[in-house]
Amino acid sequence: MEHRGERCRLGTEGLAGVLFDMDGTLVDSEKVWDVGLTELAQRYGGTLSAGARTRMVGTSMAESMTILHGDIGQPWRDPVASVGWLEERVKELFGAGLVWRPGAAELLAGLRAAGVPLALVTTTRRHLVEVALRTIGRENFAAVVAGDEVDETKPHPLPYLTAAALLGVDVRRCVAIEDSPNGAASAVAAGAAVLAVPNEVDLSGLAGVTLVDSLAAVDVAFLTRLVAAP
Repeated sequence: MEHRGERCRLGTEGLAGVLFDMDGTLVDSEKVWDVGLTELAQRYGGTLSAGARTRMVGTSMAESMTILHGDIGQPWRDPVASVGWLEERVKELFGAGLVWRPGAAELLAGLRAAGVPLALVTTTRRHLVEVALRTIGRENFAAVVAGDEVDETKPHPLPYLTAAALLGVDVRRCVAIEDSPNGAASAVAAGAAVLAVPNEVDLSGLAGVTLVDSLAAVDVAFLTRLVAAP
């Protein structure tokens, strides 16, 4: 976990903070994970199915490896070895640069200009987050919660509760922005207002969230209305 000690002025009444997922929400890194996971399955002589890949979105690394090993009919594979290979490959791909999701960079800039505290909340492990921050900007976030820094990962509420605590704000006055069912469930359980932006997975059936097609349609005023809603 990381918390920068700067004090942020609250630029918008009622909106205490915005808590961003990373993969698939801010940057189009799910496609990078697609490459690594496909190559890992091929390394083991198998082929990763589309259904298995969809089930992995928003899950922990351990759960993703269980899905992959089962999908290729090799449940006996060592998940630690698989994670090690996969993360090194994805680190290489992250290092080549990540592509912003539509509207994400502009929304970050608008929130920072308004003085709204921001946190990054991701299931991705810290050493990969450090590489991704070269693209998304460490300076954008007053707090960072990586997947290997909390005892429970999404869909458990702990990651979002931890992020709000690091910002020193009431999670109920925060908006969490997510692209996966597990991530949205985590934020809902934590008590945040949740904005869901679909990328790889259909989110139309999620309860308790506001759904938008793209962050290009979202600004500071939009997010403020979400925490003001009854």
